[in-house]
Amino acid sequence: MRAAAGVVLIVEWARERFDEKTARWCFARLPGPERDHSWLRHRQAEWQQSGRSWDAYLRSWAEAEGMQAGQDILDMLDARFDSQSVAYGPYFFPDLADTSEADELAAIGSGLIQAARIKYAGRPGRPRLDTGGFRREGVG
Repeated sequence: MRAAAGVVLIVEWARERFDEKTARWCFARLPGPERDHSWLRHRQAEWQQSGRSWDAYLRSWAEAEGMQAGQDILDMLDARFDSQSVAYGPYFFPDLADTSEADELAAIGSGLIQAARIKYAGRPGRPRLDTGGFRREGVG
């Protein structure tokens, strides 16, 4: 049997890299209140209202939303595809005021924040027995 040709490209978020330093950097660059649908502004307000540490707040938010950690996503992809490349990079800049991809990349490079974008490329491969959380057809 011949494997299907092609490449899958996935861009995802490594939520576990959204540490307090990264969050504070983002919050300092939020757009004005006229942009009321800012997910980052909502995270900031919810965190402040919670009275919890950033780590505790992030963990509870991720659990409530059923978010997977970036590494878990990569493990699931690797169960289905032959990984060709994985890279981390800027993620937040589209939601920040006066902040370019280059600005975020510079902050990552200087250690101010963590790179939270996962860019994955893989080729269709033979599914492994451990599907990494994916449910295979015909398997209970």
